[in-house]
Amino acid sequence: MTKLKSLTSSVGKGECAGSARQIAGSPMKLLVRVVEARGLLPVHLNGSSDPFVKLQLGKRRAKTAIVKKSLTPAWDEEFSFLVGDVTEELSVSVLNEDKYFTNDLLGKVKVPLSMVMEAPDLSLGTAWYQLQPKSKKSKKKERGEICLRISLSTRAHVSEELHQLPQPTSDGAASSSDRSIGNKDGALSTSNSYIDMSALASLDRSSQGSMERLGDGAVDQPPGTSIDQAVTEPGTAVCNDAMANTSSVVEVFSRYFFGKPADTNLPSIVASDAESVVEQSEEPKVCSVDRESPENGTPSESNLDELLKIMESKDQGCEMPAKLSNGVLVDESYVIAPAGLNSLLFTPNSDFWPAVAELQGTSGFQIEPWKIDSNDGCLRRTLSYIKAASKLVKACKATEEQKYLKAAGNSFAVLSIVSTPDVPYGSCFKIEILYCITPGPQLSSEEQTAHLTVSWRINFLQSTMMKGMIESGAKQGMSEGYAQFSEVLSQRFKVAELDDANSNKAKILASLQAHKEPSWRLIVRFLGNFTFIFSVIIGIYVIVHLHLSRPKVMNGLEYFGIDLPDSIGEVVVCAVLILQGQTILKVIKRFLNAWRQRGSDHGVKAHGDGWLLTVALIEGTGILSAGSSQPFDLYAVFTCNTKRKTSSIKFHTSDPKWNEIFEFDAMDDPPSRMDVAIHDSNQLDEAPIGHAEVNFLKSNLSDLMDIWVPLDGQCDPASNPKLHLRIFLNNSRGTEVVLNYLAKMGNEVGKKINLRSAQTNLAFRKLFNLPPEEFLIDDFTCHLKRKMPLQGRVFFSPRIIGFYSNIFGHKTKFFFLWEDVDDIQVIPPTLSIGSPSLMVILRKDRGSEAKHGAKATDHHGRLKFHFQSFVSFNDAHRIIMGIWKMRSPGQEQKGEVIEESEPKELQAEECGSLFTHEDVKMSEIFSSVLSVDVESLMEMFSGGQLEHKVMQKTGCLDYSSTEWELVGRNIYKRQISYKFDKALSRYGGEASTTQQKYTLVNQDGWAIEEVMTLQGVLLGDYFNLQLKYYMANIPSKPNTCNVQVLLGIAWLKSTKQQKKVTKNIMSNTSNRLKELFSLVEKDLTSRNGTLFNAAIDP
Repeated sequence: MTKLKSLTSSVGKGECAGSARQIAGSPMKLLVRVVEARGLLPVHLNGSSDPFVKLQLGKRRAKTAIVKKSLTPAWDEEFSFLVGDVTEELSVSVLNEDKYFTNDLLGKVKVPLSMVMEAPDLSLGTAWYQLQPKSKKSKKKERGEICLRISLSTRAHVSEELHQLPQPTSDGAASSSDRSIGNKDGALSTSNSYIDMSALASLDRSSQGSMERLGDGAVDQPPGTSIDQAVTEPGTAVCNDAMANTSSVVEVFSRYFFGKPADTNLPSIVASDAESVVEQSEEPKVCSVDRESPENGTPSESNLDELLKIMESKDQGCEMPAKLSNGVLVDESYVIAPAGLNSLLFTPNSDFWPAVAELQGTSGFQIEPWKIDSNDGCLRRTLSYIKAASKLVKACKATEEQKYLKAAGNSFAVLSIVSTPDVPYGSCFKIEILYCITPGPQLSSEEQTAHLTVSWRINFLQSTMMKGMIESGAKQGMSEGYAQFSEVLSQRFKVAELDDANSNKAKILASLQAHKEPSWRLIVRFLGNFTFIFSVIIGIYVIVHLHLSRPKVMNGLEYFGIDLPDSIGEVVVCAVLILQGQTILKVIKRFLNAWRQRGSDHGVKAHGDGWLLTVALIEGTGILSAGSSQPFDLYAVFTCNTKRKTSSIKFHTSDPKWNEIFEFDAMDDPPSRMDVAIHDSNQLDEAPIGHAEVNFLKSNLSDLMDIWVPLDGQCDPASNPKLHLRIFLNNSRGTEVVLNYLAKMGNEVGKKINLRSAQTNLAFRKLFNLPPEEFLIDDFTCHLKRKMPLQGRVFFSPRIIGFYSNIFGHKTKFFFLWEDVDDIQVIPPTLSIGSPSLMVILRKDRGSEAKHGAKATDHHGRLKFHFQSFVSFNDAHRIIMGIWKMRSPGQEQKGEVIEESEPKELQAEECGSLFTHEDVKMSEIFSSVLSVDVESLMEMFSGGQLEHKVMQKTGCLDYSSTEWELVGRNIYKRQISYKFDKALSRYGGEASTTQQKYTLVNQDGWAIEEVMTLQGVLLGDYFNLQLKYYMANIPSKPNTCNVQVLLGIAWLKSTKQQKKVTKNIMSNTSNRLKELFSLVEKDLTSRNGTLFNAAIDP
């Protein structure tokens, strides 16, 4: 049998083959003895140094003692390093101690581990190594030498050390050394330092020959020797389990050189090194797998399912905990049963977390078993591990306390509290992470799905000025960590796509069978009762009696043919007939009303392409009037985006069964909310007896597929009134819906809007907890005006306006719906605020959740939000007005400007600019009331004979214009060019003009915007001119219109003549406009007078 020299020298000649096998299963250790050094460089003025040696292998460090005033120091100290990666290098640095500044490097040398592994007997022996300078450009090449003894040990002396170990004094007690070996009933700890298998690929294949002997020696064992015999002697602790992450020498070499793992059928024992490592950064972390005996009353880790059953038996039906406040890290559904996902995440022997740890660089796990807390009956356990170093924080120890908050059926909730006291300010806060596992959406394949939600928050134990920085760093770390968590989880299980869930929509709706009540049953229900039938018989009897009876002689006070009752009996009969007739009329009225409303919108198919909303009304329960047990005649009305759907009537019931399906026609924009109202068909005022609201922004679409909606209103709250709905919302346009919306939005606001990145949209949705279909249009920096201005950012999306601020950790966050906006006003700049502000006013009783951000409430009960100090007010105003116009097409868009008593100086965007983009102050230069209507005045801008005529008279030569071209909804554009007459400009020159026109909002008139560029004019390239014409009819005066012209100068370059040029342009343009409109009014008036005379002339 072939023997391995390195093993026989390490174990000893008398060592048995069983011990050799035990050594083969042990981790490797690098032994380094620092003997002495010679020829070191002097650093001090007296020609000496204070040298010491610093050693490093990977992240493990050690150093020797300091020898004072010597160039030939002798240390003779030995150090040991656990080998974690065979591709690492041993770095040996000789330094001079400096008490006040950085230690001086005298020289260094690096020894690769591959050199040690290729050496005979895995040892380099005692040798001198030439010290090298830090840089090759150093002038002093001679740095001296250092004497080292380097060897790689497989710790064959394990058997001898086992005999020398003291027995534990109590159950579960472990040794205080690096090793942790317990007895049969004790705890087993194994080193977490293991050889990185991926690193073996980088080893030189030339070393294969020297290692084959080791592999052969490891597998050739005497047949009569067993491992049990080697460890069952008195005083020897036996360990039956070894952690999978501890790699033995034989496993490493066998995987690398032979392409297969070592013989796994051979049981192995793992023991940690008993020698301490000098000044290493941390002791090697171990993973403790505690398996306590049943005698101690603690179940083993394999009994997690049994512990969950015990906890479930004590569950009192508590609800799932709410999401934590700092946001959601994971919100996804996977194709796996909820119990299976729970087992994968929280079973101690799961291989999921090691995969995540490998990706994140986490190591040194210590996992305690799950135990039932005697105080609250919940399962608890504690974990500890070493978090990998980041750019800001070095590697640190983290302790995680996990607790099951709920374990019932297929619903699980686990709260994890993470403490990192070693990080800066780590004692000031703890991180709380909540894992919620619930059943996911139903798939067409009938596979089980689990919905996982991971939310978090940071809990500050004490106040600190670094709160904002800590929150920012924690948020970044949590986002990155759980992105890797989701990546590993998605590799294990398929993500349950929403399309898969929606594919089951037809199957769910097909199972609903609506039972329409036939007409004869409706007749029987209202008219088939004793009262009505008896009343009909009495009525027939009276009619027959009138037909057969004869007129009597008038007696008493009877006159004019009126026959009054002649006895008390006749009076009673008349009263009964009157009361009965009144009852019959009520019954007939209810019957006719029910007959008119017996139909519903059930089964009416939706039309169009876009966002399709389908609502299945299943049933209702507990719909009773407060203080009365009389049931209603109930029907439901659903309203979404001003579209209504009505159900059929369910008579005389408090628990109606509908099973009806309603499809809303396709909508261009995703709906924000749906109003649900329950009515009683007997009430004439049509006021609902119960109402509810379904908010699509606060609910996941998967949750809406099967939901019970509580009702508010006149219903008795003690009966818990609610409706059972199934709601489906999908988009038939696919992924192009976002791009189409942005293109439409760009046409509305007059500029292109680009699609934000996926990361930006994801961060926006997480910030406000929005559903996946929401996306960001634009955001702006501004101030929220309350008692004190609050700086933050305002966000615009298709359905919400949101605001977020974080000032020194004090967060302010809210949002409200576009549908709730009642008015948007522009407030001109003041002396304190140099730019305009936006005032957003909500409808009454709307936006209550954003009330803390409102400036005030008006006398109508409407909330007012005041946004000011925009960096770019024009862009923000265009965006907000454009979205409001698109989201509320039927509403009257006001956008009023609050006027002041100051001279009229308005911002360009305050006037509803759709063309100009410059922040230019506009000043009124012409205002007049003309005795013509707007339709006639617009001939001046039609490009016809009148326009050419008046422009030439006002000094515009070679005047030419293009046709008006439609560029947007109700927006037209054209180009104009002409030359200046010498009388108008002594320098001559040319003008190129772009005009844009659109109808005024809430007025009968037009607005024309004009941008003029000058060529050949003195300083003409320093500025552009912007003009705005507002022409509107005066309702109180027919054939009369009001004209207002504003002028602004956009300066492109700075000049000292700016004030002078501005004054001249204002004066000349004002005079020219007066002449221009005077000519137009005169021409149109004379023309109208001629037509009038021709019409009346015989």
